[in-house]
Formats: sequence, C-alpha cells, structure tokens
Amino acid sequence: MDFHYETQPVPNPMAYVLHRSPWWFHRFETLSNHFLELVVPFFVFLGRSMCILHGALQILFQVVLIISGNLSFLNWLTIVPSLACFDDATLAFLFPSGPGGLKDRVLKMQEEEAQGPRAVQTYGCVARRLVNLAMGVLIAGLSVPVVLNLLSPRQIMNSSFHPLRIVNTYGAFGSITKERTEVILQGTASPNASAPDAEWKDYEFKCKPGDLRRRPCLISPYHYRLDWLMWFAAFQTYEHNEWIIHLAGKLLANDAQALSLLGVNPFEGTAPPRWVRGEHYRYKFSRPGGRHAAEGKWWIRKRLGPYFPPLRLQDLKGYFKSREWPEPEPK
Repeated sequence: MDFHYETQPVPNPMAYVLHRSPWWFHRFETLSNHFLELVVPFFVFLGRSMCILHGALQILFQVVLIISGNLSFLNWLTIVPSLACFDDATLAFLFPSGPGGLKDRVLKMQEEEAQGPRAVQTYGCVARRLVNLAMGVLIAGLSVPVVLNLLSPRQIMNSSFHPLRIVNTYGAFGSITKERTEVILQGTASPNASAPDAEWKDYEFKCKPGDLRRRPCLISPYHYRLDWLMWFAAFQTYEHNEWIIHLAGKLLANDAQALSLLGVNPFEGTAPPRWVRGEHYRYKFSRPGGRHAAEGKWWIRKRLGPYFPPLRLQDLKGYFKSREWPEPEPK
C-alpha cells in the first residue's frame, strides 16, 4: 500500500491524499485487505448474523476502493452479490410500515405460507439435491489447481486450468508496482524530427496522467479503456503492444475516431503532425505543501528515454500492410 495509490492504473484525487498516509496506516490497510478477502468470505457459512456482517464488510470494503481509485465498474459489480447477504428482516427498515403497508402485507403472506400444508418431498427434489452435491464436488476438485496457483509465488493471472473453464483465476492485476511509468505520445510539425528546434507537443488522454498540472480525474464507474491500456503498455515495449503503433498512425492522419478517445489534440484545427513519437517517463505524486504542489503540479516526472522512435505516416505503410491493417488517410 506504500505504492498502490500512486501506481494504480488511473488514480483519483483521493489517491493523491492517501498516498501520503503514515506507514502504520498502510500496514493497517494491508492487514485489513487480507482479512476481508481471505477470512470474511467464510462468514457466509456461519449463520444469519455473520452472513449479514459479511455483506456489510464487503460493501464497505468496495466503497473504500471506489473512493480511493478509478477501478471502473469492478467494485460496483462486486457490491451486487453482497446484497444477497441481507434477508427481508434486515432490509425491512427501507420499506413503509403500518397497517396496509408493504411490510405488513409481506408479513401476512409469510404467515399464510407457514400455516399452509408442507410441501411433499418428490423425486425431483431429491434429484436436484444430488445434482447440487455432484456440482459441489466437481467445483471442489477443479479448484485444487486454482488454489495451488493462489499459494504459488509465481501466480498465473486470468487463466484456466482445465477444458471446462468453470473455475479460473481472475484479477485486475496480480501485483503492485513500485514505480509509475507513463508513455507520453507527442507530435511535431517539423520536417526534421531530429532538429533541435523541433517543437514536440503532447497528446493528452481523457484521464491518465500526462499534464503535470491536471488534477487526477474521478470517473468510476465509467471506464476509459485506452487510458487503462496505456498503463499496461508502459510496463512493456511497443513490440509487445503493436496497437500503440497503430494508434500513432491514426494520430499522424488526424483520424477523428482515434482522436475522440483522447482528451486534447494539440493539432486540432491545423494540419496533422509530420512525426509522432512515444516518450517514456517516470511519474510521482508531488508532495502536498511542497515546491511542486505550490506551482500547481499534481505530478513530477523524469524522462527515462524513448518508448518508440519518431514515425512518419509513409514509414508505417509497410508495417500496416504486413498486419493487414487499413492504411490511415490524412485528413
């Protein structure tokens, strides 16, 4: 947790504050996370009160995650199954009471059902129980390699271990990185990309860090997929992410659809850039009350080097053709 708030895919303003929390608070967060994810789920099997406690803790946990970062709709969806932990009696306060009210009508229906004849045990009920038992045994057996993977120091994320694909490993990301790196796309109208006087302008995305003075955004549960993919691309090289070269070609052509995914096009209303390049930077939160924060900067950055070299549209024709991509036409 010493690094999570700064290095998560798309930080929000609260992450900026939480990143500077004292060390003991981060240790408490780590212990709480393990308790909520490894221990609390078993509360479901320990009776009504513990099941309700499980639902409340899980929803609280997800709300904290929603407040502290932009993890798209993942946490919102996780809240939904937790609602099943609350029975009618627990949720009764949400509905009007009194004679003729919804709560009163439901209670009368439950009393009538309790006084009615008991359902006769049929062969269908027995068969269903046997099927449920068999399914439980199957799931338990298929879960063995998944649990072993969970305990392994080299976990495999988002994978299946058997042809049926019933039990799989899933996770948004398997580990927390200690440094945040960003790919900054830049363009220039200069005819010579190597010229010292070439003016390179940054393309800004809708939410991911770029402009040092732009406040981290708040978009959850909405999800900017391209911003998210740029976070993953920064861990690897462009050879592992050919789509980013495809994007560069679209920017060289001022493609309207590609530009609609970005926040700021520095060449809007002008001719498209002659060159586009990717620069690799290390980003860190500025310190609240520090010199950079006083200058209005939420981030500080240091250049690591080129991510991909300057490219012209004509240089990419063979690249696009070899991958059977349609060549972008300048607009």
